[in-house]
Amino acid sequence: MSANNEDLKKVTQRRRPHGPGARMMPGEKAKDFKGSIGKLVRFMGQFKAALVLAIIFAIGSAAFNIVGPKVLSQATTELFEGLVAKVGGTGGIDFDAIAGIIAATLVLYLVSAACSFVQGWMMTSVSQRTCYGLRRAIAEKIDRMPVGYFERNSTGDTLSRITNDVDTLGQSLNQGVTQLITSATTIVGVVIMMLTINPLLTGITVLILPVSLALIFTVVKASQKHFRAQQAMLGAINGQVEETFSGHAIVRAFNREQAVAETFGKTNAKLYESAWKSQFLSGLMQPIMNFVGNLGYVGVALAGSVLAVQGVITVGDIQAFIQYVKNFTQPITQLSQVGNVLQQMAAAAERIFAFLEEPELEAEKPTAKAADVDCDVEFDHVRFGYDPDKPVIGDFSAKVRQGQTVALVGPTGAGKTTMVKLLMRFYDVDAGAIRLGGTDIREFSRTDVRNQFGMVLQDTWLFNGTVRDNIAYGKLDATDAEVEAAARAAYVHHFITTLPHGYDTVINEDASNISAGQRQLLTIARAILADRRMLILDEATSSVDTRTEERIQKAMDNLMEGRTSFVIAHRLSTIKNADLICVLQHGDIVEQGTHEELLSLGGVYAELYNSQFEEDGVEDE
Repeated sequence: MSANNEDLKKVTQRRRPHGPGARMMPGEKAKDFKGSIGKLVRFMGQFKAALVLAIIFAIGSAAFNIVGPKVLSQATTELFEGLVAKVGGTGGIDFDAIAGIIAATLVLYLVSAACSFVQGWMMTSVSQRTCYGLRRAIAEKIDRMPVGYFERNSTGDTLSRITNDVDTLGQSLNQGVTQLITSATTIVGVVIMMLTINPLLTGITVLILPVSLALIFTVVKASQKHFRAQQAMLGAINGQVEETFSGHAIVRAFNREQAVAETFGKTNAKLYESAWKSQFLSGLMQPIMNFVGNLGYVGVALAGSVLAVQGVITVGDIQAFIQYVKNFTQPITQLSQVGNVLQQMAAAAERIFAFLEEPELEAEKPTAKAADVDCDVEFDHVRFGYDPDKPVIGDFSAKVRQGQTVALVGPTGAGKTTMVKLLMRFYDVDAGAIRLGGTDIREFSRTDVRNQFGMVLQDTWLFNGTVRDNIAYGKLDATDAEVEAAARAAYVHHFITTLPHGYDTVINEDASNISAGQRQLLTIARAILADRRMLILDEATSSVDTRTEERIQKAMDNLMEGRTSFVIAHRLSTIKNADLICVLQHGDIVEQGTHEELLSLGGVYAELYNSQFEEDGVEDE
């Protein structure tokens, strides 16, 4: 059994769902319940008036509902005494008095319903406005977050906070807070009303409370482990389905269909086992509470009949008291459920506020405009590390004149892409400086710096929209003619015209309805349309065939003419014409010069360049 629990723990840690469609685990608890609730309350301070009114109306709804049985009991008493008088020949039933009592009861219940409606409307408004505010705060926070955060944390986890966690908080807030108020008000109000009827019967009813609590905690304790197991297995099965679908071609290519089906079957069996146990045990709650409530009814009926015979209470009081017994046990059950809902709300709030409290980019105070300076770039003894104690760039220095094409080459991990990130101010240097036109780029705003660059990356990014919209992302006000001209320059126009709807063809959200090379051509067209003063090309032609690469290279040469360009390349044949080639190793420049100069040195660059042909020769053999 312990081995199974250990396996379950590992699965929970590995498979715990945090994607956009994930669900908060039943019973998942916040590490700091009070702190998380406190932060939520402070955030909701802007809705203080509406929240107070919602609480007042919730209390009012419960209060009027509680008074109803006591008033209605007078009608029962009136009817009973009238029947007794009629049988005894001393009087009759006062229907006018009964009608008045029923009318008063109806008014009470109508007022209770009206209060409940207003409370529900206001609480829904507060919860949804809270969700709206939190989503907006998260969206705005994302724009202020350093790039490093998203490199350290999964995209799915961030999406889960803005979708699943906010939704969980909103639902829990709307249901949990209202239920907590009404249940607590009902319990207190019912006890008061029962005491006004008869303290002895109240004592009998209160004895139900420890029995109810003991049974509730027993069932919850027994079912909780099965709920956790159910959620863990659900996460595992979701992960298996997602992996199988996303890697469907690989599964078939390696004939792993049977193995995948067997793994799924085992997980599904465990899910079935935990699910039926958890659902069965949780389903016992209502029958148990009904049984305890019925015991209370029996006790009240027996004791009440004795007291009625003695003339201590009336028949109407007994009828009202039995209703109060029901109203007493029901909120106890609701409070046990509310505890779990509030824990979920606190857990969601904790994750949301943990994100909102993440360190942000330092506030900017730009003193210059990048558009006003030349495009000369100088790297002056640049030092940088994602972890300051482990530098990736040791002591990088280079000067690039306006209009030059600079190629950054070197083995994987040499720091080429890191230099581009520093140039774009995705990160700031730890020491030294990067200067644009003689001015430290930290004196410009990040937006201003990035407006000077057009980028084409090896990892293409297209969004769910038309081909035209994806190209125009580089210049939102571009005309159709400008979009088409950029497409022609990137040698992608012909391909676009073969699509079902041409430039109005919709690319799906993962751009899987076009090839990798076609995606890259579209991003190149986007960069051409943006027409920025400087360019960054990171393996921009890695996904196209040789013939298309040659044509794109010509377009790139035209595009880079007069612009300062930074090219990261692994295929060194594509950067032969670069004005300056910087060879990086371990974050430092070990060689720099033109293609011919570096070959003549016979150093690192020559070794890298010649190794391409040696590898080709081995493959040919």
